[in-house]
Amino acid sequence: MSAHGNTFLLRIGGAGDSLGRVEYGRSMDEREELISRLAELRNEHRDLDAAIAAFTETSRFDQLQAQRLKKRKLVLKDMIRRIEDMLTPDIIA
Repeated sequence: MSAHGNTFLLRIGGAGDSLGRVEYGRSMDEREELISRLAELRNEHRDLDAAIAAFTETSRFDQLQAQRLKKRKLVLKDMIRRIEDMLTPDIIA
C-alpha cells in the first residue's frame, strides 16, 4: 500500500492484479466494493483451508505444494486484514 496525495493505492489481488484506488472519504460504491472483495477473500481463505486439510491427509502429498498453499493462505489473510482496516474508521482516543 502506498499513498499518493489523498488516494491510497492498495494491491487487493494476487500477482498481476491491478491496484485499487481508495479515497479517504470513500463513497458508498467504494465501500460496497471493498465489502464484496472482503467476502470473496474470506471465501477463498476458507476454501483453501479445507483444501490444505484434505491435501495433507493423503498419504502421498507434495510438501512443496502444501507450502505453496499455506503461503497463499497467509497472503489472503494479510489482504483480508488490510481491507478490514480500511473499512474500520480511525478512532481518536
